[in-house]
Amino acid sequence: MKLSRPARRALLVVHVTASASWLGLTLGLLALGITAVTAGQAGTVTASVRAMRLFADRLLLPVALATLISGVALSLGTPWGLARHRWVWTKFWLTLATTVATVFALRPGVHSAGAAVAAGEPLPGAGAVLIGPAVSLAAYVFMTAISVLKPWGPTRRGRRLREAARSVHGHEPRTSVSGGRPGRQVSHARR
Repeated sequence: MKLSRPARRALLVVHVTASASWLGLTLGLLALGITAVTAGQAGTVTASVRAMRLFADRLLLPVALATLISGVALSLGTPWGLARHRWVWTKFWLTLATTVATVFALRPGVHSAGAAVAAGEPLPGAGAVLIGPAVSLAAYVFMTAISVLKPWGPTRRGRRLREAARSVHGHEPRTSVSGGRPGRQVSHARR
């Protein structure tokens, strides 16, 4: 199923917005985690960890799922495909892994820190509030870079599909001159 141009554009806006939100949210969590670890005052530690817990409970999972679902829908509805290009395939698996890590590692770490601080105990180590956001941030920056640069090449499946298209059409389907993005036809009559 190929998306119409308006649907593809709308879905792209949703995907980029959700991805940027996830990146910004994670940067905010890291800033709050650094504040909690370095703050000398108990009130600042408590406020930072409470804010982290609010972000982790209310925003992280919906934004992660919006990114994952919109990315899969976009890849399946465009010529990029889900498993045709290595960079798309890599982004899919990293997005899935970071979504799972959000549920099973980052949120529980923030919750344990929140429970300890709420009970009047000291912060249970820097790892509870720093490692998850730091690893997530690195993954999101990497995924952003490969989205922009589109490195590597087609997967085996992508090469097979390209060869099949060549044999059916007698040549490779044309793409635009600007970046070689699949699906954009260049009309020389408009020049």
